[in-house]
Amino acid sequence: MNNKKIGRKSSDRELEFERQKKRKASVVDEITINIPTDSSEKRKNKKKVEEEVYSPEEDFKERKHKPKKKKKKIVLKIILVLLIAVIVHFGYKIIKGMNENGWTMGGFVATMLGHDSNTLARLSRVNILLVGQSQNLTDTLLVCSYDPKTQDAALLSIPRDTFVGRSRASASAYDKINAVYQTNPDKLVEKVRNITGLDINYYIKVDTKGLRELVDSVGGIYFYVPIDMDYDDPSQDLYIHLKQGYQLLDGDKAEQCVRFRHNNDGSTYPKDYGEQDIGRMRTQREFITEVIKQLVKPKNITAIDDYIRIANENVETNFSIWNLKDYAPYLLDFKTENLKTGTVPGVPEKINNLWFYSYNKKETQKLVQELFKTELTEEQEANTKITVKILNGTSDEKNLTNMQNLLKENGYTIESVGTTSKTKTTTIMNRTKQKSEVANKLKETIGVGIIAESSSNEKSSVDFTIIIGDDYN
Repeated sequence: MNNKKIGRKSSDRELEFERQKKRKASVVDEITINIPTDSSEKRKNKKKVEEEVYSPEEDFKERKHKPKKKKKKIVLKIILVLLIAVIVHFGYKIIKGMNENGWTMGGFVATMLGHDSNTLARLSRVNILLVGQSQNLTDTLLVCSYDPKTQDAALLSIPRDTFVGRSRASASAYDKINAVYQTNPDKLVEKVRNITGLDINYYIKVDTKGLRELVDSVGGIYFYVPIDMDYDDPSQDLYIHLKQGYQLLDGDKAEQCVRFRHNNDGSTYPKDYGEQDIGRMRTQREFITEVIKQLVKPKNITAIDDYIRIANENVETNFSIWNLKDYAPYLLDFKTENLKTGTVPGVPEKINNLWFYSYNKKETQKLVQELFKTELTEEQEANTKITVKILNGTSDEKNLTNMQNLLKENGYTIESVGTTSKTKTTTIMNRTKQKSEVANKLKETIGVGIIAESSSNEKSSVDFTIIIGDDYN
């Protein structure tokens, strides 16, 4: 069967060749009709015409391949149409996304990540505790807050010597807030939450090595060093030698700048700048502000791989990378003039022969409201309404001062203070029949004592009378 088909095809081809020969002969005859009659000339011209006319084989091959070229053109046209359709489709999606997310660098990144107006609507203000650590020492505690909807951000410094113990009478170095991180990062977050009243769920611990690498990865940070810095501490392998003035700081100099507290001769930052740790925290906040300015520049976005590597090697956190993906595009549009900064209000104070930083609870609440645009919690509002009278039943006047500061820091209103006969046990008299939860909270704040109900039916001008006993020492 196959041989018959092959034979039929061969004969068809031969017939086609014969037809082509006849066609060629007729073409040649038509062309040579008017050629002069000289036989030699006629033969020469006829041969020339024959050479110019395609052979049947060539003509057959040419016609055979023509359909393939047409098919290729059709396929190319289809591919081109599909490509244009894809470009139009994605172009429409990009334009639509940019219209929703904004025609900015952050809007473009948000669009590429598939964000839309609903994504931003779902994002809430995020509060993160930033911990700066070097050789197991916590030098930096910063509450960082960012609201992508309002493009509002805040940095609140917490002095590393802040007292967070339960009892001043038994205060030790372990009652400083910078000691808490060594035992439990989550416990540290809880302590900061108690101080600020903020909803803080995340922490980021950055080693100073990571700071050095980050600064070097962006080519250094231009910063105004506020004073001449000259300090040496071989035990920490820390050597600080910087001159005052605006300059480009590499990673090593940046670490020197943010860790400086005082010079070898004991001199420190000017009083109006903030002495000792207060000045250092101010320098840290201002330096971080300059780092943010540098990082959000479009030219530095291409170094994202370096940032990820640095983070993997030097950062410990419970903040998910997926959360970062949601917030990152909007951070690219952040303007540092919207950044507010401050330090937890308070005073340095010697407690149990150790220096602590005693924060003022009421003033802290006011500052937090200003920086983070928050409202007082129910507990905080309740504390501000509680009035207290303090009577010192010990021979040490310092106990009365310490009690006053402690209650003020925690938001209580001190109506009056005085002295009374010597007593061994601190007593908390509930004068206005406040709920047991309120009385227990007050006792927890003081750290010692017993709660007693007032036996008098007379109306009291204060909610509680506190008699300080020897157990408060």
